Amino acid sequence: MKKYQVTIRFEMSEEFMELVPPHRTYVNYLINKDIIDQYAVSMETQRVWITMNAKDKEEVDKLLEKSPLYKFWTIEVDELFVLDGQHFRLPAVQPN
Repeated sequence: MKKYQVTIRFEMSEEFMELVPPHRTYVNYLINKDIIDQYAVSMETQRVWITMNAKDKEEVDKLLEKSPLYKFWTIEVDELFVLDGQHFRLPAVQPN
């Protein structure tokens, strides 16, 4: 599996807001399946950042298309070469 950084731009509307709950259900499903590592939304800039695991960009697109919010999005998908951070490291050893 490869890692991808997805950047989504959106414009909110009443219809958009009505579709947020089923979208969140779908996102939670993908998180539970270890397909999404991280999901962040900025209402200030109306952008979403998602770190995803997939075999290729086509799979990423197919997964994103299933979101109820897909029609509101402008999407960029970038394959990552390196992704590092605290959540990707082993926990520190705590001696008793």
